[in-house]
Amino acid sequence: QVQLVESGGGLVQAGGSLRLSCAASGRTFSGNAMGWFRQAPGMEREFVAAITWNGNTAYADSVKGRFTISRDNAKNTVYLQMNSLKPEDTAIYYCAASLMVAPLRREYEYHYWGQGTQVTVSS
Repeated sequence: QVQLVESGGGLVQAGGSLRLSCAASGRTFSGNAMGWFRQAPGMEREFVAAITWNGNTAYADSVKGRFTISRDNAKNTVYLQMNSLKPEDTAIYYCAASLMVAPLRREYEYHYWGQGTQVTVSS
């Protein structure tokens, strides 16, 4: 059974940093794309960042230059380093894994999802 488990969320002041981790188990995703999405209260879930097996990345315009996605294939883990956080970054952050290769931006392109971790940025 495939599981994605996020960690690292929490409460941080505006301008601060957090590092999210997502550990996959049940199968290896070393050859596949993985990504992060987020959902703010009352909003639809949106794309944040994605990464291919060899490190090609894609970012939402709203986080470009502030967030960095990375992965450790040996650990079957993907990370999201979030710097210069803003109150509008407050959301539940979800890790996702795809059976495809390219860095994907659409929810339907991902096949496995974590339960999410709350990130709250205070002003």
